[in-house]
Amino acid sequence: MQSRASVALDFIRRLDLGEPSSVANLFMPDGVWEWPHGDRRIEGRGALRTYFGSRPADRLSRRMCTNVLVDVDSATTATATSYFATYRVDGYTGGMLPPQLPTNVGHYEDTFRKVEGEWLLARRVTFLPIGAETQRLQG
Repeated sequence: MQSRASVALDFIRRLDLGEPSSVANLFMPDGVWEWPHGDRRIEGRGALRTYFGSRPADRLSRRMCTNVLVDVDSATTATATSYFATYRVDGYTGGMLPPQLPTNVGHYEDTFRKVEGEWLLARRVTFLPIGAETQRLQG
C-alpha cells in the first residue's frame, strides 16, 4: 500500500522512467488534473490515460520533486503540496546532454482519497509560475 507522499512521487517516476499512461492509475476513476493558467483540465481515468499516453516517444524528462508536505484531514482524505523543477527535451535519441535550465518550475496541490485501503489522487492542480515550451533537439 502506498502512502500519500509516495503516490505523489510515483506520479513523477512513472512520467520520467515508467509508462506515462499508467499515471492515470494513480487517480480516482473521476480524478482531475488541472492547470489554472490556460484553463486546462483533464477529468477521468480514460482521459488522463489518453493525455499521458500521448507524450512524444522521444521525450526525455526528469523532474526534481521536493518539499512534500502532507496534511491528513481524516482517515480517508488528505491534501499535499510539493514543489518541482522539470528538465525536458524532445528529440532525444540517447546519450548524455549538456546541462540546461529547467523547462518548468512550480508546485502541485493535491487532494487524496483513500478507497478500499488505497490512497489515490482525487485532484492535482499544477501551478507553473516559471515555464517554457519544450525544446526540440536538433538531430
